[in-house]
Amino acid sequence: MFTRRALLAGAAAGIAASGLARPHIARAAAPFRQPDLPFAEDALAPTISSQTVNLHYGKHHAAYFKTLNDLVGGTPYEAMALGDIVKASAEKDADRKIFNNAGQAWNHVFYWEQFKPGGAKAPAGDLLAAVDKDLGGLDKMKTDLVAAAGGVFGSGWAWLVSDKGKLSLEGTPGGDSPFAHGRTPLLGVDVWEHAYYLDYQNRRADHVKAVLDTIVNWDVVAERMKG
Repeated sequence: MFTRRALLAGAAAGIAASGLARPHIARAAAPFRQPDLPFAEDALAPTISSQTVNLHYGKHHAAYFKTLNDLVGGTPYEAMALGDIVKASAEKDADRKIFNNAGQAWNHVFYWEQFKPGGAKAPAGDLLAAVDKDLGGLDKMKTDLVAAAGGVFGSGWAWLVSDKGKLSLEGTPGGDSPFAHGRTPLLGVDVWEHAYYLDYQNRRADHVKAVLDTIVNWDVVAERMKG
């Protein structure tokens, strides 16, 4: 379980230590520390149960950080920030194991951050205008993002992306992301089975829809679009 002190510290400082892109830029190099969750373990229930959060954050996400620290020791990556490792290793087959773990470490920090309680439950302002203009409105965007998630073969992610001022949707396999290839993710939904199987079994679409409808903090998504 997470103490109140640890949770507050994570909300204030943990994200910045992880290597996220703007608005949470970090320059810290290895050893990388998994940030504390910015919410209580049961805060996302019933959409995501505390059991799933405990397993997902406490086992899977933690393992990516541990493995990455083991892998980068004595390499040029050791002196890089996490986000820089993701970009530098993305196209290098010889460094695929480093990319997979750095990518998943980065992706999950990005993922947990967008669920901070207390923010807007629907997009507004410039974000809503962009969703309307580029994606045909909020309802269509949600439907199409669920479809993009369903189109990911095996494990991966579904993303709302900004690229050169235009919004789009995409799915990526494994630990890949739009960020790794120079685009700006605004929202990411994890569709690895460990993210939803305890709560939804094989109903991936139901999981993605519930996430979009109930627990996204759209203020975080809007802030990401500014960067």
